[in-house]
Amino acid sequence: MKLYHLPLSGHAHRAVLFLSLLGQKAELIEVDIPNGAHRTPEYLELNPFGQVPVLEDDGLVVNDSNAILVYLATKFGRKDWLPDDLKSVAKVQKWLSVAAGEIAYGPCAARLVTVFGADFRADEVIARAHRILKLIDQELEQHQFIIGDKPTIADVALYSYVVGAPEGNVDLMPYINVRHWLARIEALPGFVEFPKTAVGLRA
Repeated sequence: MKLYHLPLSGHAHRAVLFLSLLGQKAELIEVDIPNGAHRTPEYLELNPFGQVPVLEDDGLVVNDSNAILVYLATKFGRKDWLPDDLKSVAKVQKWLSVAAGEIAYGPCAARLVTVFGADFRADEVIARAHRILKLIDQELEQHQFIIGDKPTIADVALYSYVVGAPEGNVDLMPYINVRHWLARIEALPGFVEFPKTAVGLRA
């Protein structure tokens, strides 16, 4: 397997983290996005959206971070990470959608402003981040991980941009359940840290 990634991308970190949590090896290929490597014809063949991550596995290309999580859990038969009972399936899918929606347009977008100079209104995306963090914190009052007392790919999908939120000037201190949840993920065997940058509240 090959994984095309960028270390500072939370989307790419999801895939790197999950591979490690599964104990699976992949060749990590860093995409030189600052110099336009994601816009080359060769890369656009792998992902027409020009984004990371991309997983290449024996001729099959998976080019969405959440799809990669589902693919890996399914490929290796890891029902502990992707349960197949209907209640759990619905819950996992809901939080994958949150990761692609509210997380992307909240803490992810806030971090893009400070780390990559993205043209978003910081006050708007920070407010969105706090709205979703409050909801996640309330959910985590009920159980240890986002859908229950064991981690699933939903936790992996949410983790990177939540832990990186302070880089986007989003304070995690009000969210005690979120902070305890982050610590539980970081204690899992095979955990891989999301690289930090000295910007925002971490400056």
